[in-house]
Amino acid sequence: MEWNFRTAEMLAAALRAGEVTSAELTDAAIARIERDDKAVNTICVPDFDRARAAARGADRARARGEDRPLLGIPVTVKESYNIAGLPTTWGMPQHRNHLPAEDAVQVWRLKAAGAVVLGKTNVPLGLQDVQTFNEIYGTTNNPWDHARTPGGSSGGSAAALASGFGALSIGSDIGGSLRTPAHFCGVYAHKPTLGLAAIRGMVPPPAPALPATPDLAVVGPMARTARDLTLLLDVMAGPDPLTLGVAHSLKLPPTRHERLRDFRVLVLDTHPLIPTGSAVRAGVNRVAEALVDEGARVERHSPLLPDLTEAAMIYTQLLFSSSVARFPVEEYERLRTRAAGLSADDRSLDAARLRGMVFSHRDWIEANSRREVHRHGWRRLFAEFDAVVCPITPTPAFPHDHHPDLLERRIDIDGVEYPYLDQLVWAGLATMPGLPATAVPTGRSPEGLPVGVQLIGPMFEDRTPLRLAELLEQKIGGFQVPR
Repeated sequence: MEWNFRTAEMLAAALRAGEVTSAELTDAAIARIERDDKAVNTICVPDFDRARAAARGADRARARGEDRPLLGIPVTVKESYNIAGLPTTWGMPQHRNHLPAEDAVQVWRLKAAGAVVLGKTNVPLGLQDVQTFNEIYGTTNNPWDHARTPGGSSGGSAAALASGFGALSIGSDIGGSLRTPAHFCGVYAHKPTLGLAAIRGMVPPPAPALPATPDLAVVGPMARTARDLTLLLDVMAGPDPLTLGVAHSLKLPPTRHERLRDFRVLVLDTHPLIPTGSAVRAGVNRVAEALVDEGARVERHSPLLPDLTEAAMIYTQLLFSSSVARFPVEEYERLRTRAAGLSADDRSLDAARLRGMVFSHRDWIEANSRREVHRHGWRRLFAEFDAVVCPITPTPAFPHDHHPDLLERRIDIDGVEYPYLDQLVWAGLATMPGLPATAVPTGRSPEGLPVGVQLIGPMFEDRTPLRLAELLEQKIGGFQVPR
């Protein structure tokens, strides 16, 4: 029996029933990686010896009567997570020999749940790209079209899932880094509510693994079904035991509804700052039609929606303020000189990026205050709606583009070029206020590429978009094996 594309839920049931052993599942996954990964290059740091040992240990534990959520299930981990004894480089050549001494908190939780870690998946340099390539490990290709990117920065994890290399993976997201690869590769991902899942040990080298909470960034699950996302989120969710976990425990609210017909959904397919390509609009409309067909309340406009242009500007400034925080002083001063030369009337995203790069603390406090106004606006909207359906990026997966300056790159949207980084505005819609968002496949583009959308839900009500994703999967289908 072919096990490599079975869901984690199905594998768990088969393991409990004695139909297969973890050693057999792990050997099958490793064999597939060794056979197929040369073409896609997803597993940049294999850990097969320890995986086989962990699988044998899982089988012994099950024989003793143990049963844990992921006991014996093969998984992968994004390269940016610390795993004791394996390099954590974030794709940065100067740190190619950085070996953490202990596991990231999420890797510890995976192992405590019984998962078998096959190895680490590839990332872009510093996790700062919508693609996945670096000087150490090379380029990861999209399993559907090797000339195209799988997305980034969790592109290795998404491509691994689409290729049948493990049933689950964990990634991270600040600029769509979970959602965009899922969209490009035809799998599922969930960006949790900001702060829901502890992030310690997912840190750029050589920084110590401290229990800090970075602005905007989250860690989250990736899978081939919506139900598997929920399974993995339940393992990952919870405060860091070194900080809030000392006093707090987690109890997520239940999903708002159990049937599609009961959902109230706002559907968006246009953004004031960048067009939405025809293939992605078609994907959004497929979801909208499925909802209408099941009797859900679907609206295309609402006066309660926070201003999308202002939201994109705030997000862009906060994102780039954090992304250059460790720049050398001389580079920071050069950016300040450029920013001072901007016209006061320049309200472009390029200008927002440059201004964000040189934010003072006073500037950041002002932007954060405007973010809180937007958060309150989302609370009001989610009193009338249960979820928002919208694009993740304007296009399906695009061809590899390794131009060293991201500001010089362009993205083609239905034959017209736009600044490469402008595509982040859709990801920022959920990221800036810290809302949960689930990426779901919706079908294929005319060229046969996967197309996904995101389902944005109310803060800390992660189970609502996850349940909506599960119901939509039953209605319109989900993951397909790349042809």
